[in-house]
Amino acid sequence: MRRRIGHGFGAMSDQTAPAPTPHKRRVRYSGKNPRRFEDKYKEHGAARDPETIAKVIAAGKTPAGTHRPIMVAEILTVLAPKPGDVAVDCTLGYGGHAQEILARITPGGKLLGLDADPVELPKTEARLHQLGFGPEVFTAYRSNFAGLPQALAANQITGADLILADLGVSSMQIDDPARGFSVKLDGPLDMRMNPQRGQPASALLEKIKPAALAELLVENSDEPHARELSVALAGKKFATTLQLADAIRAALPGLKREETDLSVRRVFQALRIAVNDEFSALGTFLRHLPACLNPGGRVAVLTFHSGEDRRVKKAFQAGERDGIYAEVAHEVLRPTPEEIHSNTRAAPAKLRWAKVKA
Repeated sequence: MRRRIGHGFGAMSDQTAPAPTPHKRRVRYSGKNPRRFEDKYKEHGAARDPETIAKVIAAGKTPAGTHRPIMVAEILTVLAPKPGDVAVDCTLGYGGHAQEILARITPGGKLLGLDADPVELPKTEARLHQLGFGPEVFTAYRSNFAGLPQALAANQITGADLILADLGVSSMQIDDPARGFSVKLDGPLDMRMNPQRGQPASALLEKIKPAALAELLVENSDEPHARELSVALAGKKFATTLQLADAIRAALPGLKREETDLSVRRVFQALRIAVNDEFSALGTFLRHLPACLNPGGRVAVLTFHSGEDRRVKKAFQAGERDGIYAEVAHEVLRPTPEEIHSNTRAAPAKLRWAKVKA
C-alpha cells in the first residue's frame, strides 16, 4: 500500500522547521542574444560570470562594456618604463595600458592619464585607484591629447620620460549604442568623444554640402564610393545609427552586402573623425610633443587607419631630419597573429615610436 504524505507533517507543528531561502533566478533576457546593451549582464563583470568572459575572449571578441589594451608587450618594449619615470597616457580609456605602465614605474614614478570623455574617465580613475594606484602615483585629467602641454603645466610636470597615445576608439564607446559610434545596435547618431561639446554626426550630415562630404569621405576613410554616397547623404536627416547605415546600403545597390558593410564602417569612421576634429587634434599633439619630453624621453603612438599613421610617420621623420628626435621607427610595428586571433579589434593597429636626444 502506498503511503499518503501530503498531510503527514501535522504532528510536527510544535517544532516548525525554518523556511528554506527561496532560490532567486538571475534576470535573463529572451532569445539567444540580448537586444539591449544594458541586458548583456553576463559580460559586464568578470567576477560575476568568468566562464562567459573567458568564452567571449576565446572567440576573439571583447566583453561588453570593457576594453582590451592592444600591443601591450610591444608598447612596453618601446617605452621601457622603469621605477621613477614620469609617464603620460594621453588616451587613458579603460586604463589597460596605464595599469601595465604604473606597475613598472613604481616606486617613485608617476602617471598622468588624459581623456576627453566625461563618461568613462571617472570610471577608469576609480578602477585604477581600487587597484592600489593612489593619487601620489596616478592622476586623471580631463583633456584631449591636443591639450598635453596645458595638462602637464596644470599638474606641475615639466616633462615626461615616456608618453603614450592610443588613437583608437575605446570598446566602451563602440559597444554603447547611446554613444552612436557603431551599427551593432541602434542608437542616436552622435559619435562625440565628449558629448558635452561640439555637434553630433546627425547635425553635421544635415548641414554639409555634397562636395564637402565627398572630400571628407576620401580624406578621412579613403571611401571609394564617396561621390555616390555624398549625393545620397549630404543635407539629409538621420536620427539614428541604423537609419544612416540603411541609407548607405541603399545608395550602393549594385554592391554585395559585405562591400556595403565596409562602406558603412568607412562612412562612420569619416564622420567620427570630423565630429571630433581628430586630425587637427593629432596635428597639434605632434607639434607640441617633443617639447613635452624630457631628454632621452620616448613616445609611442598607436594608430588605426592610414590617415593617422601617415601624419605620425611624417612628423617623426621630420623630427629626425631636424635633429629633434635621435631615433624613430622606420618600420611600423603590428600586432602578432596570435593577438589578432584573440582580439580582432587589434587587426588594423600600427605602432610607431620616437626618442628625443638625451
